[in-house]
Amino acid sequence: MSFRLGMADGVSVEAAKWAWALRQLGHEVTTIAGEGVADVVVPGLELAASAPPDRATLAGALGGADCVVVENLCSLPLNPGAADAVAAELSGRPAVLHHHDLPWQRPQFLHVDGPPTDPAWRHVTINELSADQLARRGIPATVVWNHFDLEPPLGDRDAMRAAIGVRRGATLVVHPVRAIPRKDVGSALRLAEHLGAVYWLVGGPEDGFGPELDRLLGTARTGARLGMPEGFTIADVYAASDVVVLSSTWEGFGNAAIESVAFRRPLARRAYPVMAEIERHGLRFFDLRAVDELRAFVERPDEALLEANLAAAKVAFDLSLLPARLEAVLSGLF
Repeated sequence: MSFRLGMADGVSVEAAKWAWALRQLGHEVTTIAGEGVADVVVPGLELAASAPPDRATLAGALGGADCVVVENLCSLPLNPGAADAVAAELSGRPAVLHHHDLPWQRPQFLHVDGPPTDPAWRHVTINELSADQLARRGIPATVVWNHFDLEPPLGDRDAMRAAIGVRRGATLVVHPVRAIPRKDVGSALRLAEHLGAVYWLVGGPEDGFGPELDRLLGTARTGARLGMPEGFTIADVYAASDVVVLSSTWEGFGNAAIESVAFRRPLARRAYPVMAEIERHGLRFFDLRAVDELRAFVERPDEALLEANLAAAKVAFDLSLLPARLEAVLSGLF
C-alpha cells in the first residue's frame, strides 16, 4: 500500500515513528509538510501560513495514495484553511486522522466543535480521555499511545554538564519542555529550590511567555539554565540530569514521562489527567511535592524501581509494538 503522511511543520518525532512502523509493515510512505524536512513540501500547510495550500498542488501531493495519515493537522484549529483543504481533498478516501490534541482541550478553542470526520476515515488518539471525548461527540476513535525506543543510546553526562556550567556534585533538575503557561515553570522551579538543585529548562518560551519566563528565572532562588547547547542530543540531556520534572497542568501524553524511564531517571510529576492513564500500566513516579522522597532517591538511587518502570513501559509503550498496533487500526480500512 502507498501512504502519504501529512503534517504542518516538518516531520515530528511521532510522525517519524509512524512512518517507520508503516514501512515495517511493507508500505510505501511519502511524508508531506508545509515546511521543514519532508519528502514533499506543500506551501500553505505550515502553521504560520498566510494562505491555504493551492488545491491543485495539494491534490498532486496526495494523489495516488491508498491512504493518507493526517498528523494533528485537523485536530487543533491552528491553520483552519489548510485543515479544510485537506479534509475536502480526502472526502470519501481512506484516511487516518491522528490527534495529539483536540480543540476543547485548549481554553482559546472551547467554542470549536471538533475535528472533521467522514465515513471513510479512522480517528486515532494518543490517550483514552480524548477517545472518550470524541465518542461523546459521535466520533469513534482508537487509542494508540506514543511509543518509544526504551533501550536508547546513553548520553555523555560529564560533557553535557560542563557545557551548561553545572559542577560534578550538584543536583540537576531537568525540565525537558518548552516554556508556555500550561507547563507551569514556577512549580518546577520551586521543586529545584526545595532540593537545593540547579534547574534546567531545555526549551525556550513560546506563545508570548518570554516576559513571564524572564520574571520567574530572575527571581529564582537556585541556579537556572535555559536552552539546549548545540551539538548535544536529548540523550545527553537525560544523562546530565538527576531528577526529571513534569509539572504540566495538561499534556496530551507527556513524552518526558516515558523518556525518563528509558534513560533510568526519577520523574517528579503533577497528576494531570492523562498521567493516570500512563501510571495505570504499572509505572511509579514521584509526586511533585515529594521533596524528601526525591532527595533520598538522589542520595541513594533505587535501581529496582527504575528497572521495574522500564519493564512495565516495555509492555505498553515500546516502539517495537507500534507496527502491529497500526496494522490493527488499518484493518478493513481499504
